[in-house]
Amino acid sequence: MNQALRVHVGGGVRLDADLALPPGPAGRPHGLVLFAHGSGSSRHSPRNRHVAERLRAAGLATLLADLLTLEEEREDAVTRELRFDIGLLARRLEALSDWAQTDARTEGLPTGLFGASTGAAAALVTAASLPDRVHAVVSRGGRPDLAGERLGRVRQPTLLIVGGADPLVLDLNRQAMERLAGEKRLEIVPGATHLFEEPGALDEVARLATAWFSAYL
Repeated sequence: MNQALRVHVGGGVRLDADLALPPGPAGRPHGLVLFAHGSGSSRHSPRNRHVAERLRAAGLATLLADLLTLEEEREDAVTRELRFDIGLLARRLEALSDWAQTDARTEGLPTGLFGASTGAAAALVTAASLPDRVHAVVSRGGRPDLAGERLGRVRQPTLLIVGGADPLVLDLNRQAMERLAGEKRLEIVPGATHLFEEPGALDEVARLATAWFSAYL
């Protein structure tokens, strides 16, 4: 069941978010996955929602939130700058994690981060900042290079998923593998481009992410 929220993240800013718990009488979730969208996307991203649905079927709660306000989204649509403000996105993601640790529905749940495109960099920066709270990270078509020096401080198990037909991003992820300090894996989805729009590509992303989070949360 999706529950629409407005989460206060400091500075008078409230972000729209959708919290969803696993369906059926499964009891308390065994983990929570926060989504970090990127490149102008939002909590309505059909690709991330597809992955979130599979995670919930595996007993995980999901939180999909807009990391920018409506006003900021309008500004970003013109300037295309805020989507690359990794520090801002990471601070918002960290604040969402703070909120999740105090809400009765998610308090105490081990947390994973799923980041797409530039959101993957924000997820990695957040993981470096919260080593005791974030337990695993998954990146889909991500830009881990944008995490800068923080990339080398990520100790959590990290899965990088890249399309085989996305050569630039694939190269950046291969370089990131050399800098990540903890357990890590690079999975290449054959024939998939940056948005994983090819038949079966997104299902493979969802399968890989579900297996990773189920193992570490």
